[in-house]
Amino acid sequence: MKKSIAAAALVLAAMAGPVHVMAQAPAAQPYRPAPGAKDVRATVYNWQWYMGMLRGPQERELVATLEHQATGTVMVGNQACTASAYRVSNNYQVPGSRIQYTCKLANGQERKAIEVVSGRFSWDEDVMGAEIIPGVGKATAQPALLNERLIRLWSGPQGAPKAAAMAGDKATVAWAGNKATVTYPIPGVAGAVAKATLNDMFMAERIEVRQGGTVTEFTYSDFKDWNNELNKIDAIYAGKLTEKKGGRVVRDLTTTVTETGNVYVVMPVPKSVSGG
Repeated sequence: MKKSIAAAALVLAAMAGPVHVMAQAPAAQPYRPAPGAKDVRATVYNWQWYMGMLRGPQERELVATLEHQATGTVMVGNQACTASAYRVSNNYQVPGSRIQYTCKLANGQERKAIEVVSGRFSWDEDVMGAEIIPGVGKATAQPALLNERLIRLWSGPQGAPKAAAMAGDKATVAWAGNKATVTYPIPGVAGAVAKATLNDMFMAERIEVRQGGTVTEFTYSDFKDWNNELNKIDAIYAGKLTEKKGGRVVRDLTTTVTETGNVYVVMPVPKSVSGG
């Protein structure tokens, strides 16, 4: 009886074919630059790391959106306009930005603006999300401002290291002492090249963007976690932000609060703008 059972087992095993033992592949190890490494990949990694943009055990860059509020001065035409409210809403995964501000000119006149860019479209709104619901608000296409708004998005304290990382082998780095300068193309803007000078803590203190004969300069300082006291997550942002175009200050801002916890931010393109 035992011999019969053993024989049957051998037949079944033969019919089943060879048995393969599946070993689980080891998890890929996250990239870690060698101490003191100064190549472009290591530099961009450290830039994102010190900005608090690398998250989780694998240290992946997971910042998807930003809400940034500030006060300061915005140039409206040729006049300085004092902003009592200035709000930036950025989406980095579906690239876009909405900037809303209310400001007063020297004569006391109030100005309001909502400036939007999404993908290859740029427009202004009279109310947030204009025309997304038919008949609500008015969207005015601003194709001439597309490049300016994309440059602002990808030269920001978070947008710049993201753009440098996306550039891959098109990004380069040069060192002067303990300061690095990372050069990278601005996504979506033909011929626009940024040079970001990092301080000794790998945070961008100055970014110069050249597109043909147009030069835009951004300077940043006072880096820290600007989130609400109840929502600190060690995601760093600039407290002082100045933008110059052709050597003239066009925006001079002081941060009041940020939200870096990947809040919901979208910029649907109105049909009157996209033509769809």
